[in-house]
Amino acid sequence: MPRRKPSGTGIRTVAVVTPYYPPKIGGVENYAARIARAAADDPGLQPVVITTRLDGLRTTVTTEDGVQVVRLGAWLRLSNTPLSPLWPFQLRRWLRRSGAEVVNAHSPVPGLADVAVAVSGRRRSVLTYHAGSMHKGETGSGAADRLIGLYETHVLPRVFRRADALVAVSPVSLAHGQPHAVEISPGADLGRFTPGAPPSTRPRTVLYVGRMDRSSAWKGVDVLIRALAEPTGPAGARLRLVGGGDAVGDHLALADRLGIADRVEAPGELTGQDLVEAMRTAALVVLPSRTEAESFGMVLVEAMACGTPVVGSAVGGIPRVVVDGGTGLLVPPGDPGALADACRRVLDDGALADRLGAAGRRRAEERYDWRKLTDRHLDLFRGA
Repeated sequence: MPRRKPSGTGIRTVAVVTPYYPPKIGGVENYAARIARAAADDPGLQPVVITTRLDGLRTTVTTEDGVQVVRLGAWLRLSNTPLSPLWPFQLRRWLRRSGAEVVNAHSPVPGLADVAVAVSGRRRSVLTYHAGSMHKGETGSGAADRLIGLYETHVLPRVFRRADALVAVSPVSLAHGQPHAVEISPGADLGRFTPGAPPSTRPRTVLYVGRMDRSSAWKGVDVLIRALAEPTGPAGARLRLVGGGDAVGDHLALADRLGIADRVEAPGELTGQDLVEAMRTAALVVLPSRTEAESFGMVLVEAMACGTPVVGSAVGGIPRVVVDGGTGLLVPPGDPGALADACRRVLDDGALADRLGAAGRRRAEERYDWRKLTDRHLDLFRGA
């Protein structure tokens, strides 16, 4: 158990409820972890994280980075969504047991966050919504898209109304524009993610960081692999696919079929300083997402903080992070040829790469400093 702060007036317990949490890698996971750690550092707040296990049904309680983390079992998973009929009872129990006065639920994965808001009772509920529409738009995703449509049309609006406060991570978030919503974007730890050598001097490594699940095909990793194999792609460039998921083998098999297996590596999930070094030593970071589900793109901000040039799809919230030609390059989603051209431009033009990298760092300092952004979140927890 973590060492609790001295009891007394002014100490408010915040339950951060999120479907997944580190060590699982992802934007929502990192955002929730950052909020929990900021609350732990605040003398007036006491965090407890309630999340799900990746396997197993038994509830586990651990201390991670000084934060109590309660992991609930999931009875089944539909696509990337864990579910359990016991969560209403378990959440009530842990909210009561922890003494939580505030519930900060993170979504867009349906289920746990919705239940947390529903059972919050008289506690202040703050729902942070991280995505635009989750419609996949992929071949064979018709049934899933119909379920998503029903959820976003009939369930989600009720959850939004029930929450005392809403946080939209970008204007693309479905929570944006609600009467009681504020926009607080993700950010980067500018003290950890610091610039490396000038991008023009780095090895010709293209880096992707993110999940690689079959249910997350909208991330567009296959588009990036095809771009590297294009005749117009960057000659001699290597691709590092950082992250985990059941589609990693599929991506490596695609690289093999395209004849570039010797230029593609998948080192698995990287965390801590290993992830920072991957960002600081890459010549280019690419986020090739296909759909509005990519409401922000935290990996782009972390790369920009490292002075690393970025290329992203002109979809979802990415164009609000990347200034095309200023802090990075934008390409049409799902277009391997255009992505190949953009990667080649950055890797072959050292002056362009260095200019984009320096401008990206300045933008990260101006707009995406985690310390300022988490302060705004903590102010919501301190509210009446």
